[in-house]
Amino acid sequence: MTTQKPEAKTTPSIVKLIVANGLGIALVFVAAIFVHIRVPIAGAGGMIHLGDLPLFVFALLYGRKTGALAGAFGLTLFDLMAGWTLWAPFTFAIAGAAGWLVGLAGEKNPEGKAGKYAYSIIAANLVTIAGYYAVEGLLYGNWLAPVASVPVNFLQVTVAAVLALPIANRLKKLI
Repeated sequence: MTTQKPEAKTTPSIVKLIVANGLGIALVFVAAIFVHIRVPIAGAGGMIHLGDLPLFVFALLYGRKTGALAGAFGLTLFDLMAGWTLWAPFTFAIAGAAGWLVGLAGEKNPEGKAGKYAYSIIAANLVTIAGYYAVEGLLYGNWLAPVASVPVNFLQVTVAAVLALPIANRLKKLI
């Protein structure tokens, strides 16, 4: 009686995943660094950037690990390069969690139904809003001022989601 080993990933699929992870991190960083608008609001100020768009696309296409890596590393690099160094460790956790949640939906929804993706986008939005609200409250010792950041974070994630869903569905057919 012979036992079969579980199927291991082939070298081409590992290379493809490494390339997807690297490309995801790079595109998240580039989209955030080149397409961002500072918003003059209370507290630390705020920013709307386009980094969440490639983050969500890569998470939906390649799953939770790629989503977490692209979000955590891509947006942390953005924070470090854009002068938001204090926020980098928090962004690593918050954006990584948001990417993981959206990627989980991509794995659980191979047919690409938008309704199923919507729940993950809502969860990612809640993680982003609650995460940055809590960090700003803790850092600045003021729990009222971070309320001004909530609409900015909501707008950023929602716009990225609305754009990412059709892009990811189109690209899913190609890869």
